[in-house]
Amino acid sequence: MTTATDYTLAELCIVAASKAFADDGEVLATGIGVIPRLAASLAMKTTNTDLMMTDSEAWLLSEPNPLGKRGDDFVPATETWMGFSRIFDNVWSGRRHAMLGPTQIDKFGQSNTSALGGTYEQPKVMMLGARGFPGNSISHPNSFFVPSHNTRVFMDGECDFVSSIGYNPQRLPKGHALDDIDIRLVVTDLCVMDFGGPEHQIRLVSLHPGVSVQQVEENTGYALHIPDEVATTIAPTAEQLAIIATLDPQRQRDYQIKDNPPGDRS
Repeated sequence: MTTATDYTLAELCIVAASKAFADDGEVLATGIGVIPRLAASLAMKTTNTDLMMTDSEAWLLSEPNPLGKRGDDFVPATETWMGFSRIFDNVWSGRRHAMLGPTQIDKFGQSNTSALGGTYEQPKVMMLGARGFPGNSISHPNSFFVPSHNTRVFMDGECDFVSSIGYNPQRLPKGHALDDIDIRLVVTDLCVMDFGGPEHQIRLVSLHPGVSVQQVEENTGYALHIPDEVATTIAPTAEQLAIIATLDPQRQRDYQIKDNPPGDRS
């Protein structure tokens, strides 16, 4: 494998996020958003060929669909029908791994996709809603992608609205323990993190090239666990970039994340 020297921040994040799915085996991958979907697709093509993926409607695919408009001669590699009932079977059995981008992530790993500010009855901003995330977060592994790492997302205190369960013992549903929660990776435009610190504290796993520990700390509203040695996020290989180009021929990835020069994250 040849390490590439010319790649974008989006491509670095796609490759880093794909590692979240590498050891899952035969589970259903759900990447919500361009970067998470490309990450899951890349994993399906490289590190975890047992990974399952749908066409986002009702079919399982043996090959991930590329993003964007496809030619009239495009034929998806459908294997079998997978309607809602089978989706829920996967969710409740734990055989699914979802990656999405919450608006807030607090120190417990709880996320907010629902509302900002105000009260529950009258929030200042309404968003997508919790949807299936409360059940997903206690049923199967989840990962997060954040295109702009800042203290509005990684905010001080608890989320304005808790859409998903994290490592907060006060909010665990009856019959569940902290070890039942599985937040795998948090990939941002600055770094890669997980919740593998002491007592499930968020932990810095790797820094993207040109980013410092201080930058990450300044853009996170709560304390991080910093290991003695922090790795640099591994650059994409030429082979991985070629696969990403095939999966995203219209380069939708270029519009998902601000590709500032190293050190400039304003």
